[in-house]
Amino acid sequence: MDDKYASLRLKNQLCFPLYAVSNLITRKYKPLLDKLDLTYTQYIVMMVLWEEERVNEKFLCEALCLKTNTLAPLLKKLQAKGYIKKTKDSADERNLIITLTKAGKKLRDEALCVPESMAREFNLTPEESAMLYSTLYKILDQDRMKDQ
Repeated sequence: MDDKYASLRLKNQLCFPLYAVSNLITRKYKPLLDKLDLTYTQYIVMMVLWEEERVNEKFLCEALCLKTNTLAPLLKKLQAKGYIKKTKDSADERNLIITLTKAGKKLRDEALCVPESMAREFNLTPEESAMLYSTLYKILDQDRMKDQ
């Protein structure tokens, strides 16, 4: 390939290894999350709720970098499973409040093995993990700043 087109080579693209690693990680999570009857996106919603227990829909969208139309069906399924409760905010009916149920809290105990199992999947030193985490959040934070 002519050097004029070097920037179009797959091996020169940052997006491709990010895409491939994202797919790899999601595939590695799948058998662990299947045991919990959760998809990956349902799992990350539950992680926020395990930490906060009660949030509004806007907070969840921002925390997870999701749009409302993506989050709504996830919440509906999690409510059908009995893990969350959705209510309108009495002060502002347009505001949807999501609360963790007893069953949702119980699921947290069952999910404790997931982070440990995933940590064993990748041979990264603590320093490599910290550097990768920092770099990825630098990209995410720059994008979030543009939206403000």
